[in-house]
Amino acid sequence: MAISAEFQAHLGTGITSVCRCWAVVRRDGVTLGFTDHDRALAFDGIDFKADSGLTAKALQQTSGLAVDNTEALGALTDAAITESDIAAGRFDGAEVQAWLVNWADLSQRTLQFRGTIGELQRSGGAFQAELRGLTEALNQPQGRVYQKPCTAVLGDVDCRFGFDVPGYVTELAVEIVEEARLFRFAEIGGFDARWFEAGRFVVLSGAATGLVGVVKNDRQTSELREIELWEGLRAEIATGDLVRIEAGCDKRAKTCRLKFQNLLNFRGFPDIPGEDWLMSYPTSGGVNTGGSLS
Repeated sequence: MAISAEFQAHLGTGITSVCRCWAVVRRDGVTLGFTDHDRALAFDGIDFKADSGLTAKALQQTSGLAVDNTEALGALTDAAITESDIAAGRFDGAEVQAWLVNWADLSQRTLQFRGTIGELQRSGGAFQAELRGLTEALNQPQGRVYQKPCTAVLGDVDCRFGFDVPGYVTELAVEIVEEARLFRFAEIGGFDARWFEAGRFVVLSGAATGLVGVVKNDRQTSELREIELWEGLRAEIATGDLVRIEAGCDKRAKTCRLKFQNLLNFRGFPDIPGEDWLMSYPTSGGVNTGGSLS
């Protein structure tokens, strides 16, 4: 954001009334505002609290494509950033914006940083968060990979499968839970055994609302249906909490065709030759007509 002429003139006086403000937008939509000023401020529909104890180190910025980065330090409080929310992963990948603001005239401000929260550590009642700039996304691999399994994520823009189709999603209340990882239900009618393996397990109510797990095992016993996650949810989940379980995909072409009827959007290459074919060589015996080897 460009600095306005009025703000530039204020900074040029050498006697300034500026502070810094940060807005953190979590992936579940919760927005938190912080400032290092001695009183609360508000602009753009965000309240910036002054009692959060949040501070930031110097911002490193370049004119090239190097990743802009800084760090934020703060105290864990019940009102803003709690240890339980950090442990649950609610701040992982949260969007961060940082402004330089004239607290005497809030219309005079400039956006200095925009990015996401990276590595986040906590100890001794405090936290330290790495802030990564927008160019961090350029470090991710681009382009398609030639491989047999599908490279799309079930339901994304490449897969194009819609979970609004009946028979692929169920919502039900938690009945029996162990270590926030193993769930047992009296009945999940209409779904074959192992139907939900590799699918998403989304919590819709309770203390763990918004947390997502991945189904490791889906087994039908004589009396119960067992849903086991790869990793326990990082928040308390209790009997009666509502959850959503989505069908899983093992990335095979056969599964895409028979389970989801979505083969036209399959993003893998099931007929690509394997390593055994690359190591094959002609022999003097047998038929060497160039025909199929199968």
